[in-house]
Amino acid sequence: MDFPPEGIVISDGGLATELESRRYELGGGLWSARLLADDPAAIRSVHAAYFAAGARIATTASYQASIDGFVARGLERAEAVELLRRSVRLAVEARDALPDPAGRWVAASVGPYGAALADGSEYRGRYGLSAGRLADWHRPRLEVLADAGADVIALETVPDLVEAEALVRLVGETGVRAWLSYTILGGRTRAGQPLAEAFALAAAPGIVAIGVNCCDPAEVPESIAIARSVTDRPVIVYPNSGERWEGRWTGPVGFTAATARSWIDAGARIVGGCCRVGPDLIRGLIGSKAERI
Repeated sequence: MDFPPEGIVISDGGLATELESRRYELGGGLWSARLLADDPAAIRSVHAAYFAAGARIATTASYQASIDGFVARGLERAEAVELLRRSVRLAVEARDALPDPAGRWVAASVGPYGAALADGSEYRGRYGLSAGRLADWHRPRLEVLADAGADVIALETVPDLVEAEALVRLVGETGVRAWLSYTILGGRTRAGQPLAEAFALAAAPGIVAIGVNCCDPAEVPESIAIARSVTDRPVIVYPNSGERWEGRWTGPVGFTAATARSWIDAGARIVGGCCRVGPDLIRGLIGSKAERI
């Protein structure tokens, strides 16, 4: 199916934080990817809940998964490849179980190198690796996911330009369609680079949307304006709830239907949520202009 379609599209919310709200323990280096082996039905159930809430996109449980990461935890390479493929299959199964699965898409999540390190460095970037070395690291996972039946690749929570360059290069090599989404702070990438420079990388074959995720909702309006000023690609935004992680989630929720409606008014085409945005918040968006999809 073509992606993205015309009009406004509502995406899903946070997979891992929704699993945590259901009392699943996600500690360790694999985060939600651990359940690909231990409890795949739990992941399928969350995908189904987001579809039932009105989401048109399910994002797979492969964000923190990598072949190296699975092998380091005792799996054979063939088993690691199968778990990556399973991440797509679970989302496809949830979609295909719908009475009318048409107009729903599966996005295969490709998180940053730092996510696989499980040390928080996906929020800093600047790993000390060249774009070539990062491309070599990402290539096996992206190739497996590209062949697993997803409609689009979600290059998400990217913290800096070097990693973005590596990922854009791989998209061109593999011929897949992908969106490119940065995690930002203070109107810049997490590594401190200008957003205009980061978004300009979207002008490359295969990049079908550009935007931000895993950030404060207050950061979204400026990022939309910058993205629209430097590229004609559709803009995708899916921030966190607005709460902050300080050993536990604290602070007010800043993600509401009204704020999402303002992002659509500002020019965002694909709107969803990230950490702590669950099915109820996604359901609340289906009273906004998103009804036109």
